[in-house]
Amino acid sequence: MAEGFGRAYAPPGYAVASAGLEPRGYIHPRAVIAMQEVGIDVRGQSPKRFDPSKVSDYDLVITLCGEAEERCPVLPSGVSRTHWPLPDPAKADGSPEEVMETFRRVRDEISDLVRRLFSELEERK
Repeated sequence: MAEGFGRAYAPPGYAVASAGLEPRGYIHPRAVIAMQEVGIDVRGQSPKRFDPSKVSDYDLVITLCGEAEERCPVLPSGVSRTHWPLPDPAKADGSPEEVMETFRRVRDEISDLVRRLFSELEERK
């Protein structure tokens, strides 16, 4: 979801990429539905594994969800890191509607965080 919002909200000149420490082989169907509800189609995205050899190509790495912050490899100088401590909606329990509500809640938090991030980056220019 973060990649979808990043691509949707990125001002000109920004590149957005997404990778996980243990990517599943698919985008969670509820994430696809949650993003479609706000008009963003993430079906063309594919989960990728984080490649430490490419991290020097980036200015900023954002970790999401609990253990990602602790497990993130050491980054080279010049690459900043930010952690957004969000629950992993794929681990939500409850009825199908309760789980979907968790996806929506996390989706909305990510949307706010991505918007705020690009606003702050633009202000620094």
